Amino acid sequence: MHSIDDAPVAPPLVELPIDTHDRGFYDGFSRAVTIPSKIIVSLIIMWAIFFPVSASETLSAANSTIIASFSGWYVYLVASLMAVCFLLALWPASGRLKIGAQDEAPEFGRFSWFAMLFGAGIGIGMLTYSTGEPLAHFANNPDIIRGTIEPLSAEAVRPAYIYTFLHWGFAAWGSYALVGLAIGYVAYRRNLPLTIRSALVPLFGLRMSGIWGHVIDIVAVVATILGVAVTMGFGVEQFVAGLARLGLGDWLLDADGSSSAMAVVISLLVLVGASTISALSGVGKGIKWLSNLNMALSFALLALFAIVGSGLLGLVYLFVGLWDYLRTLVPNSLTLFPGGDETGDALVQWQLDWSVFYWAWWIAFAPFVGMFIARISRGRTVREYVLGVVLVPSLMCFVWMTLVGGTAINLELSGAAGGSIVGTGISDQLFATLSVLLSPGVAGAVSGLVVLLLMTYLVTSADSAILIVNTINGAGETEGQRRYHILFWGAALAFVVGSMLILGGIDAIRITMIIGALPFSFVVALMAISIIKAVVFDIRRKRHGVPTTAEGCAEWSAAK
Repeated sequence: MHSIDDAPVAPPLVELPIDTHDRGFYDGFSRAVTIPSKIIVSLIIMWAIFFPVSASETLSAANSTIIASFSGWYVYLVASLMAVCFLLALWPASGRLKIGAQDEAPEFGRFSWFAMLFGAGIGIGMLTYSTGEPLAHFANNPDIIRGTIEPLSAEAVRPAYIYTFLHWGFAAWGSYALVGLAIGYVAYRRNLPLTIRSALVPLFGLRMSGIWGHVIDIVAVVATILGVAVTMGFGVEQFVAGLARLGLGDWLLDADGSSSAMAVVISLLVLVGASTISALSGVGKGIKWLSNLNMALSFALLALFAIVGSGLLGLVYLFVGLWDYLRTLVPNSLTLFPGGDETGDALVQWQLDWSVFYWAWWIAFAPFVGMFIARISRGRTVREYVLGVVLVPSLMCFVWMTLVGGTAINLELSGAAGGSIVGTGISDQLFATLSVLLSPGVAGAVSGLVVLLLMTYLVTSADSAILIVNTINGAGETEGQRRYHILFWGAALAFVVGSMLILGGIDAIRITMIIGALPFSFVVALMAISIIKAVVFDIRRKRHGVPTTAEGCAEWSAAK
C-alpha cells in the first residue's frame, strides 16, 4: 500500500502572467487593478466630504453589524495565523527552506532589517499606545469588569499588561508574518510577481491571472489605504498634541482638546509631502535611512525612560508580564465572551472595543506590512524569517509598553501625577507623562524629540504604504514606477485621513478600516492554507528529486 508521500508530484508553477498596459499613463500597470482601486478610494473620500451625515450613519450601522457578526471570525482567524507561523518555523523540514534560492544571501543586514520591520509595522502605534494602552487597561479590563480587582490599583497592573501584550505581541506580528511569508515564498522561490494574488497561486494556479486575481489585489489596495489611514490618524492627532505642548499656538486644538481642522490639514501637507518625496527615492534609500533614524531615536527615548523613569519597575513589569502573557496566551487568544447579563455584555463590549478592533486593524494593515516584509526578507530561511518577524518586534513592543507605560502607571500609583496622565486624551498621555516626570525645560526638549520621532515614523509608514500600493498595481514591479501614481496615492492617503479626522474624528477612520478589513480577512485565511500547501508540496518535491525553485525548474526542463 502506498502512502500519499509516495505519489508523484509536479514542479511548481513558476509563471503568472498579469496583463499590464504597455504605453501611456498606465504603462507598466494593471489597469484592471489600478483604475477600480482608485475609483473605490476616491468614492470613499467624496462620500465622507460631501455626505458626512449619511457617511457617519451608514458607517456606524455597518460597524455594529460587522463587529457583532464577525467578532468570533476575527478571534479564531488571528489565533490560527499565529499557530501556522510557529508550526512552519519549528517544523524542521519547513524551517530550513529559504525565501529565495538555497544559496541566496539576505539583501539587508539584520539591524536594518529589524529597523524597517519595526518602523513600518508598529512604530507610530508605539508612541500613541506605549502609555495609552497600559493606562486604559489599568483603569478597565475584564478582571475589573468582573469586580475581582479595583480600577487604578496596584492589583490592576498585572492584568493590564496581560491584555496589552496580548494585543501588541504575537497576534499582530503573526498576522504580518503569515501574509509576508505567503507572498515572499512564492515570489522569490518561483519568480512570481511580488503581489497579493501570487500568494494564492499554490491553491488556484493560473486562475489568479484573471478576474479573481484582480479582485484580490483590489481588496488588498483598499484595505491597505484604510489600515494605514488609522495609523496615520492616530499619529496626526499625537503630532498635533505634541506641537501644542511645545507652545506653537492655541489654534492647534479645538475646545474639546481634539486637533483643529487647520492643524490636521497643515500636518498632513507636511507629513504626506515628505512621505511622497521619500517614496520616490525607493526602499533602499529614503525608507532604509528613515528606518535607521527611527530606531536610533527610539533607543534614545527608551534610554531616557529607563534612566529617569521607572526603569527597575519597568523591568519587573516586563518579566512578570512576559510570564503572564505566555501562560495565558492560548486561552486568551481563543476566548470569546458570551454576554447575556450586565457583566457579560460589558465584557463583550470591552472585547469589541479592544481585541476585535485590533485584530481587524492588524488584518487591514497586513497587506501593506506583509508585502513590505516580503520585499525586505529575501534570502532568509523560513525559521529565521518567522522568529525574526514575530519574536523580536513583539519583544520591542513589550519593552516600550513596560518602560514608558510603567513609568506612567507608577506616577499615577504614587500620586505624583494626581490623575493628570490618566485623565487626558490618549494622544496626549505620553507628553503628560514627560511633563510630570521632567522639569518644564527638559520636558519641552524631550517632547520635541518625540514629535520628531513621530514625524519620521509617520513618513516611514506612509511612504512604505505608497510604494506597496504601487507595487500591487504594477503587477509586482518594484522599480521604475511612474511618479504621478506615487503622487496620486500620497494625495489619496492624505484625503482619507484628513476627511475622516475633520468630519468624524478618529472613530470614523476606525469604523471604515474595520469594514475594509473584512473582505481581506478571507483572503488572509486562504493565504494560510496556500502557504501550508506550498511548503508541504515543496518538501515532497525535494524527497522525489523534483525542483522547487524557478531556477531549478529551468535547469530541469533543459535537461529533459
